[in-house]
Amino acid sequence: MVASTALPWAAHAQETTPADALTAPAAPTVTAPAASVPLVNDMESPFAFHGQTTYIWQRKPAFSAPYSGENSLTPDRAKSYSFTATFDLGLRLWKGAEFHLNPEVAQGVPFSDLHGMGGLSNGELAKTASTTPKVYRARAFIRQYWGLGGGDETLESDFNQFARTVDKQRLVLTAGNFGVIDVFDQNPYGSDPRTQFMNWSFMTHGSWDYPADSRGYNWGAALEYVGDGWSARVGHFLQPIESNGRELDTRLFEHYGQMLELEKRYTIAERPGQARLLLWRNKARMGAFNDAIAFGQANGVTPDVADVRREHSKWGVGLAFLQEVADDAGVFLRANWSDDKTETYAFTEIGRQVSAGGTMKGAKWGRPKDEVGLAVAVNMLGSGHRNYLAAGGLGAFLGDGALRYGPEQIVEIYYSVAVWKTLTLSPDFQYVRNPGYNRDRGPAKFIGIRAHAEF
Repeated sequence: MVASTALPWAAHAQETTPADALTAPAAPTVTAPAASVPLVNDMESPFAFHGQTTYIWQRKPAFSAPYSGENSLTPDRAKSYSFTATFDLGLRLWKGAEFHLNPEVAQGVPFSDLHGMGGLSNGELAKTASTTPKVYRARAFIRQYWGLGGGDETLESDFNQFARTVDKQRLVLTAGNFGVIDVFDQNPYGSDPRTQFMNWSFMTHGSWDYPADSRGYNWGAALEYVGDGWSARVGHFLQPIESNGRELDTRLFEHYGQMLELEKRYTIAERPGQARLLLWRNKARMGAFNDAIAFGQANGVTPDVADVRREHSKWGVGLAFLQEVADDAGVFLRANWSDDKTETYAFTEIGRQVSAGGTMKGAKWGRPKDEVGLAVAVNMLGSGHRNYLAAGGLGAFLGDGALRYGPEQIVEIYYSVAVWKTLTLSPDFQYVRNPGYNRDRGPAKFIGIRAHAEF
């Protein structure tokens, strides 16, 4: 799935410093995963037009694996690529309101049909990846601002955001077709696979099975209150009709995903930071791992969550900390947990996670537009999920036929070279120990290069 980016998956302006990103009360701005230089940026213009394109190529050397299953990452040498292009067509409406439409085209070839790991290597690749370019509507939403006083704040023109002056204290409603992580768990130091870390483990809380179609987008609404030093966001969104499917279930109050995020802004040693608490709950027709195991034992078959689907709720919690540590550098820490009793429905197969990382601009070595990033993640599964895979069960992404469990450990490093104002090239390296949570396989390594252009 792509998040805001994917696809799935949010964007961060390259001209914005980490300090700016943390000190300004962040409105729930739906952003494509790339900053851009607007063709129309006048505060009074009724139109806006931005665009981005991203190409990612990766190579995986062969690794050791005594066995492989239907959903394993291939141990053979392999290559993968993805290409996306997105446009933002913006229109000012009535006072405080704007509309954005994002046509998007995507194509690509994933490793092993996007199977074999919890933290997949390329956040730009959706489950519907194809060698044929696919054109579709990524976003079509309205955003409305209501001022509540507290002085003025200027919002810069950006992808899916008009330049405008707003009250520092305000309500912001975003409604329509967009990505959940366009609004929630925004991280200027590492959640954008188009410009920062590519691995799915860093796009958002790994265990958050956030509601989305297989491209990472959804229909729903998010309401944010921006206050004096703190913010609160709440959202209600559709679920796919089936696990990781393209079609969404329009029964909005029967099957849905809900989330609440609380944010506190503060300073440490005169450097801005944020602490966030995210709570989420999904309701859908899902298969529980323990039910599938019991059914398989009773009927002498391999456990399959498809045999035991019924109404379930899945819930979880995440903590995130963002901290500026220098004028051109910042770090993040995420710790998250889900009950992990039921099949993955919309994101990836991570039950619990701790991740951390940071980015730094290149001013110290005379390249102020360059950026280097380093991040690590430890992905884990709940006991029922482990037992299901060990018994030969298949998940949305995992299934080696057997499992000698071990936490999946990921390290990623990239260096982004500013070729000119609108183009960057980013060599990237990822090291994955226990891919698919299996001590019998790996380690896997991924070597890649990303070209990203914006206007």
